[in-house]
Amino acid sequence: MMPAASREFQVMAKPIGALCNLGCDYCYYLDKQRLYPDTPAPRMPDDLLEAYIVQYIAASPRPLINFQWHGGEPTLLGLDYFQKIVALERAHQPAGRRITNGLQTNGTLLDEEWCRFLAAEGFFVGLSLDGPQALHDRHRVTKGQKPTHKQVMRAFRLLQQHRVRSDILCVVHADNAGSPMAVYRFFKEIGAQHLQFLPFVEPLRDGSGGVTPHSVPAEAYGAFLCAIFDEWVRQDVGRVTVQIFDEAARPACGLPHALCHFREECGDVPVVEHNGDFYSCDHFVDPAHRLGNLRETRLVDLVDSAPQLDFGRAKRQALPRYCRECDVLALCNGGCPKDRFIRTPDGEPGLNYLCAGFKRFFTHSRPHLDRLAAVWRAGQPMERLMREVRAAGQLAAQQAGRNALCPCGSGRKYKKCCLGKPAC
Repeated sequence: MMPAASREFQVMAKPIGALCNLGCDYCYYLDKQRLYPDTPAPRMPDDLLEAYIVQYIAASPRPLINFQWHGGEPTLLGLDYFQKIVALERAHQPAGRRITNGLQTNGTLLDEEWCRFLAAEGFFVGLSLDGPQALHDRHRVTKGQKPTHKQVMRAFRLLQQHRVRSDILCVVHADNAGSPMAVYRFFKEIGAQHLQFLPFVEPLRDGSGGVTPHSVPAEAYGAFLCAIFDEWVRQDVGRVTVQIFDEAARPACGLPHALCHFREECGDVPVVEHNGDFYSCDHFVDPAHRLGNLRETRLVDLVDSAPQLDFGRAKRQALPRYCRECDVLALCNGGCPKDRFIRTPDGEPGLNYLCAGFKRFFTHSRPHLDRLAAVWRAGQPMERLMREVRAAGQLAAQQAGRNALCPCGSGRKYKKCCLGKPAC
């Protein structure tokens, strides 16, 4: 019997590799196809798929075993492939243990049959959608540059109709970062209840610390989050889940971070590619971070290998002094290592490109999140927090001068923002 891993982990399995039916110009994974030039149509073969499922079950240290299927676009494999996955999971499921599945998709291939299957098998689906049509279709297009918003919205409605548990993954880039309320209110209007706002950051390859034009400016990302947070904390606590808001609240609630980006150490979300190659992280799929292959080395040995553990520890060990002395260190822990390519004000390398945005958001949200934690610990309804915030906002509005900054936190003058509008 194979041993379990020494720690919890979550593999991103990519049985179709980087193959995708879309041509989103900000996708960081499409160029990974170059790692496999002799495999134009990657597909994890049946024997390797079964071996992976068997090894993943054995290595998982907890009673709940959660598989995550990513790409590329995994639905290109066809529904029959995922029916095979579920059948293999059932065949190897140990007594007394539960198996769940997650699927990340662009949604363009989902139909009634797919959604019936996803609902029946209890899949959790992550759906990529960047907001209203005009903002979504700037980047999320087919390989022929055709828009996809209509197809994705059809998929979202089907998922709703079939009551498939799902969340929205919205990439925040240079084009939608300036429209936080349009994006957030669109999601509320369509009935989305679980949201992730993922910053798009693509460094220039010249090592200058600059980024590509589509990348979200750090300050703009912080302003985007602050604007949405201010509406969420007044109206939507307990109704809409925003991943980064939950993460920001966890330290105040005495809980460890759930998202690897904000934990002290990482390295527990590796990737298994279509041919069994094991990489340290989804953002480090490159030859330097290929640690082995499942056909040669057991999954549990790769997860617990010294190089993988060292990769995770480096997140904390490589923090510059500027980060270690920061007031919001416990909230971000330096962010994802992939974005640590600028210098601190005193010239030390290793600062996260998004630092200014993170600091703005965490500083802005912390007082409300500390109060949220107190309400949560007292077992009181979240409505109490929203009432308190709205009351404080009304009082501040009564005291604000026309030319003062608006109490809503938008950064605009009161007369240009909320003056004359009903209190939120």
